[in-house]
Amino acid sequence: MTYADWIIQGPGWALVLYLLVTQCTSAISYGFGVRYGFQEPESRITAIGTALFWGFALADLVFYAPLLALALVADLLNWAASDALLGAALGVTVYWPIVCLATVKRARGVENWHLPKEGQYWLALPAIILWGLVSLLLILAGLT
Repeated sequence: MTYADWIIQGPGWALVLYLLVTQCTSAISYGFGVRYGFQEPESRITAIGTALFWGFALADLVFYAPLLALALVADLLNWAASDALLGAALGVTVYWPIVCLATVKRARGVENWHLPKEGQYWLALPAIILWGLVSLLLILAGLT
């Protein structure tokens, strides 16, 4: 494996694990996610906020986590479609954190919106965006 492969694979599998533990379990039971601190309760972010966060969790369960895992396996096994799969997964990887950060920023100050751990969003999500962009550039440069 090349350095480019390690840059894609290591954080990629860490993100898959994170999605499985936090997002996918929250899609099945949002209350479970709230109980373990993976999601915010309705009392802090309104019913619309919980609907949005649950929607992302469900999309991660049914589409994003499986796509990212399949893309990483395809890359490891050098399947012909690995670049296309990784490109699709990494596109989502860049897109969804931008939507979440924009939502968090726009909702700031809205009545009944009290995101107590907002700083965590501004640390973790830009890192995910950066990894996605770097990985996309590595693929486009043919370094994988």
